[in-house]
Amino acid sequence: MTADEALLEALAALNRALRRLGHPFMLIGGLAVIARGVPRDTDDVDATVWAEGVEIDDLLTALAEEGIAGRIPDVEAFARQSQVLLLEHLATKTPMEISLGFLPFEQEAMERAEVLELGDVRIPVALAEDLVVYKVVAWRDRDRADVERLLAMHREEIDLFRVRSVVRQFAEALEEPERMEGLEELIQRALNDR
Repeated sequence: MTADEALLEALAALNRALRRLGHPFMLIGGLAVIARGVPRDTDDVDATVWAEGVEIDDLLTALAEEGIAGRIPDVEAFARQSQVLLLEHLATKTPMEISLGFLPFEQEAMERAEVLELGDVRIPVALAEDLVVYKVVAWRDRDRADVERLLAMHREEIDLFRVRSVVRQFAEALEEPERMEGLEELIQRALNDR
């Protein structure tokens, strides 16, 4: 099995589990960036699920039925503290992270997500505009590169006013106003690449 086949098998298992759970969810992270047309490498699956009314043990049960289990000793306690499930698709050893979404931005992003095909998996994927926000919040080197490429590729469909407004709120909550400066630099670079 190739790495791409393993990733798609893991994605299909996650998709089945989350559909069975019945709460809104979407793909975020590297696979979502790829689904939005930006070439890059990834070896994991990142998703978010609307967590209001979701019991973590029910979520873990649905995931276990698809061969997805915690990759740390007390995945449930960690999820209650951090709002993130650190998982692995056992058959392919594919790492997974599922964030538990509670914020209005996350709910809106899930409502706006589009169902796209990755291989033969049809799964809701965050819009490019919302991925930019997620990536600015994460803000690792790879995330900054993703932001710049998403902005350059999807400039015509990204509402920069909305992106700036949401990122400003996150920057204030994180007490990191430099995120706004970093976003503006990436916007200018992406616009100048046209």
